[in-house]
Amino acid sequence: MKMSKLYAPTLKEDPAEAELASHRLMLRAGLIRKQAAGLYSYLPLAWRSLRKIEDIVRDEMDAAGAQELLMPIMVDAQVWRESGRYNAYGPELMRIDDRHNREFVLGPTHEETVTDLIKNELKSYKQLPVNLYQIQDKFRDEMRPRFGLMRGREFIMKDGYSFNATQESLQETYDEMKQAYANICERCGLKALPVVADSGQIGGDTSVEFMALADAGEAALVYCDACGYAADDEAASTQVIVTEGPGDGTLSKVHTPGMGTIAAVAEFFGFPENGTRKALAIIDAEGNPVVAIVPGDHELNDCKAEHVFGEGYRMMTDEELEAHGLFKGFIGPVNLPEGIRLVCDVTLRDSQKWACGANEVDYHFTGACPGRDFTPDAWEDLITVVAGDPCPHCGAPLAGARGIEVSQVFQLGTKYSEAMGATFADENGEEKPFLMGCYGVGVSRTLAASVEQHHDGHGIIWPVSIAPYEVSIMPLDPTIEECAEVCSRLTDELCAAGIEVIVDDRDIRPGVKFADNDLMGFPYQIVLGKRGLKNGTVELKDRATGEREDVAIDEVAAKVADLVISQRR
Repeated sequence: MKMSKLYAPTLKEDPAEAELASHRLMLRAGLIRKQAAGLYSYLPLAWRSLRKIEDIVRDEMDAAGAQELLMPIMVDAQVWRESGRYNAYGPELMRIDDRHNREFVLGPTHEETVTDLIKNELKSYKQLPVNLYQIQDKFRDEMRPRFGLMRGREFIMKDGYSFNATQESLQETYDEMKQAYANICERCGLKALPVVADSGQIGGDTSVEFMALADAGEAALVYCDACGYAADDEAASTQVIVTEGPGDGTLSKVHTPGMGTIAAVAEFFGFPENGTRKALAIIDAEGNPVVAIVPGDHELNDCKAEHVFGEGYRMMTDEELEAHGLFKGFIGPVNLPEGIRLVCDVTLRDSQKWACGANEVDYHFTGACPGRDFTPDAWEDLITVVAGDPCPHCGAPLAGARGIEVSQVFQLGTKYSEAMGATFADENGEEKPFLMGCYGVGVSRTLAASVEQHHDGHGIIWPVSIAPYEVSIMPLDPTIEECAEVCSRLTDELCAAGIEVIVDDRDIRPGVKFADNDLMGFPYQIVLGKRGLKNGTVELKDRATGEREDVAIDEVAAKVADLVISQRR
């Protein structure tokens, strides 16, 4: 490919709308263009890289025994009603009516579609397991699409679904997919951690997502260097060692005038915030009042709270606090007004001396003891785990990071098969619902995550495996016959070796060529200058390291081919 013919309109200045490096650099390097909020055109350079990511995904899926198919993007809304997700998914589900007023959705994921597809075809355990996947555009009507390809309304995703007869078989497929997904990340040049995750709107009981580590990642995660545990903040657990409150263990009411915050109470008692108990007044999804108690130095985790209190739970208003006899800043588990459910975080279960609100303005209790002074209705995992909390597996301090979710694997169990009547006959002839797994890769998101991890102040630094072109050749004066001849020779030799080459044949200043090639991030650059040609050499630059060396013209093609081929994954 000649640069003079390449459709890659570059930008000199950073676009004002771009907040993340990936968004900014892909716009500047001429990889993408915005059509509307959350909708982008993939220009030739981006499309070449996306196809390479897709090829890596296909290679790993096919090697694991999965079979590729393609399902409709537009899905009959009735199958979503069968699964119960039509209303539960929320406004992000793009709903449309056709000219006959039939209801459809644009699929953000295809659990319903694939279950409806197979339920009348796979009838016996002898036909199982089956693992199907597709690579397809998906749609999600994001309220605030932002960050370029990170959170768009249309995106490219690989979604796969397995159907198994037994839990052992499902676990085997799940483990195979986890390994395949680890391979995909590695082959795409991503540094990613497999982390325990919440299943979200997909549902199911077991889930791991692969997080590409990046400072600009939208998700917080914690991980343990000692044992390898990792989880996102929606699913991470811990065994916080809480400080016992002040006092000798006797229940004592203490006058604390105006001290309605954790910080004020901790300072008053001369104890760390970890030694206090934070109370939150909640209205659950069914409209019932609840008080949740967590360690004073931790926050209620919204995702965990939804599992416990129901989707749509909320904090009480001032009017509701008054109606239920609660006082902001002084709520606690002892003498809780009748009719209010009490749910406490599991990390507090073994604590015997609580410093907490006394359910009376300007008063707190010390020495409050669960089982003696109050009885929780439930102990639940409620808190957001933070760096420094002990690992739930080995107890070592957890480290914190941010990550970009690029892929995720789920064990769905029978969530969809039971709801949609998808069954098979087991070896005893009994009808059983399929055990299902779900496996997704964000293809376009992987492209953006790669740029987030691989860039510098000059532009993108592509891993060889997904680079749109592996080598750029830059004749600094293409009008000189000798320069043109060497350029043509090297191009032919590299292409013959199977290397993807782009030639910057533009008759422009060398500085502009250097800047554009760095911006576009081609892994290796071969520079043809007058001085080097006189000496029978060219300059070879490694984009990732910035290292430059003079290499003999007769040797450079073989050297570059070896470098590129060794880094292909």
